[in-house]
Amino acid sequence: MKIENIPADIKSKSLKEAKEEINEILVKLETEKIDFNSIEITYKRLMSLNKHVENIFKTRSKELSNS
Repeated sequence: MKIENIPADIKSKSLKEAKEEINEILVKLETEKIDFNSIEITYKRLMSLNKHVENIFKTRSKELSNS
């Protein structure tokens, strides 16, 4: 997933906010019975959040290695 494909509301989240939403989604997926459509939408959001967190780590890693 490219950075451009990450929704703006996810791109604007801090690492802490993204982590909290990821945890909420995981709890929801583990505990609730969700129809297939909802699971697909929720899973895509989870993947976008994950990619956002990955991008944050990549950016910070580059910053540290350039210091």
